[in-house]
Amino acid sequence: MNNRNRGKNTGDDTLFASEKQISKLKSAVQDMQYLLTRGYPEKASAELAGNRYRFKSRQIQALRGASASEMQIQNRKLKRLEAADLKEKNVYLDGFNVLILLESLFSGAYIFEGADGCFRDLSGVHGTYKRVSQTMSAMDAVALFFRKNQLKKLVWIFDQPVSNSGRIKQLILDFAVENNLNWEAELQYNPDKFLAESSEIIISSDAWILDHCKKWFNLIGYLIEEENLSVNLIRLL
Repeated sequence: MNNRNRGKNTGDDTLFASEKQISKLKSAVQDMQYLLTRGYPEKASAELAGNRYRFKSRQIQALRGASASEMQIQNRKLKRLEAADLKEKNVYLDGFNVLILLESLFSGAYIFEGADGCFRDLSGVHGTYKRVSQTMSAMDAVALFFRKNQLKKLVWIFDQPVSNSGRIKQLILDFAVENNLNWEAELQYNPDKFLAESSEIIISSDAWILDHCKKWFNLIGYLIEEENLSVNLIRLL
């Protein structure tokens, strides 16, 4: 097992642990929602709000992930399904998005609940995926969800251009065989577009995918509540 960890960056406690910083982030999310609702671009809105509160780059990253316009929030809410809707259904899962978020969660990194009720972290692929010590725990959590809700099939979609995507695909397939799970794994050159255009149920916390897909399920929110996970959670609603 790999000893790498997906946890906090040095300095994250300074940026996110205190009530003062959380209060500033909540205010910034409200400010940014106001700007986005009135048509201001996301990047410019984040810079404006971030400068007002003198945020560091990781605070601005958290702000962008947590923010959405009123129209986006309503649109995502209307397309969101409940666990009871998943029985005997095919579900497509945004592989790196979900896997890395769960790895971060299990490693004690900060997880942010945004204005749309979705959960996001501050990690990313950056061209290469590296398995960490929490990878198997993340897969176990997805397997538990799959069985408990009696899904027909779960298809993991990974970014083909990302280094090691073939390895994680094979790891998923081997895990599925070992645990008798009806899982598939695919590599796509443009997974966001593929998921957004799919008629199947989507699992992702990627904002663009949520805005364009037909229907989606909030897996991370489900796991936190249903399995009572211990989470280093910051609610920015």
